[in-house]
Amino acid sequence: MSVKAGFVSIIGKPNVGKSTLMNVLIGEKLSITTNKPQTTRKKIIGILSDENYQIIFQDTPGILNPEYLMQERMYEYITEAVKDADLLLFMIDISTDPTGQRTLSDERVYNLLKDKSIKKILLINKVDLVSQNEVEALIRQLEKNELFEKIIPISATANYNLQAVIDAILEYLPEHPKYFPDDQLSDANERFFVSEIIREKIFEMYQEEIPYSAEVVIEEFKERENAKDYIRAVIVVEKETQKPIIIGAKGEMIKKLGRKAREAIEAFLGREVYLELFVKVREKWRSNPFMLKSFGYIKPDEK
Repeated sequence: MSVKAGFVSIIGKPNVGKSTLMNVLIGEKLSITTNKPQTTRKKIIGILSDENYQIIFQDTPGILNPEYLMQERMYEYITEAVKDADLLLFMIDISTDPTGQRTLSDERVYNLLKDKSIKKILLINKVDLVSQNEVEALIRQLEKNELFEKIIPISATANYNLQAVIDAILEYLPEHPKYFPDDQLSDANERFFVSEIIREKIFEMYQEEIPYSAEVVIEEFKERENAKDYIRAVIVVEKETQKPIIIGAKGEMIKKLGRKAREAIEAFLGREVYLELFVKVREKWRSNPFMLKSFGYIKPDEK
């Protein structure tokens, strides 16, 4: 049999379930997920391999109007993922946008979807939270715009109709040799995933602006034969007032953060680690091109 392989980019507004979908389809938690929007900041690749196909998913940040330089970089990652794609999965959250108009009337969304040379599948997510009548009404409404080859109702969290998504992808995926070995799940290294896990715990534990102002840098990652792996991570924030919030009274918050992050890192790596966390202030790092570059927010044309 011929082998199919290609790049499938998952795009949509913030918090529609893109990362959850990729994690479920891959069968491994590669993208961090929280109930807060804008959790994903970079393009993350997840690879699903079978005997006769390889689907390279690209999870992307949510589509929004950038307010500062980091968000501009995030939007550039989306446009790059669209350009690289053999197929687009565009997601709508029916529980927050029951008519789809709030999403599809967004100019940035339209600009990403208007290229007719790229095949597109629309996934209506979170259908388990609404009635069947609402789902059918939205499908009828969205069929009129003729932007999509297929419209599939799904629930990523309830694992509903996801085989239909795989079947639809394989229908449009080109015949091509596999790009990666069958046992490879991503192109990112362990350092990247460790930093993302710590950042996920910051999103879960802290409120308001703190998660959005925080970046995690792995300064040291040592694998040791007769001892736990050693990881030294720095949490970078934008303001002096944010540092004591991260640390907490008598260091209690950062201890709790370290414990939660360490447990999640050990579960991901499958081995014990010794994790040390530190906090540094870098004023307005989200708008500083040099700091962004040092943190890995590199423009696509600079790679």
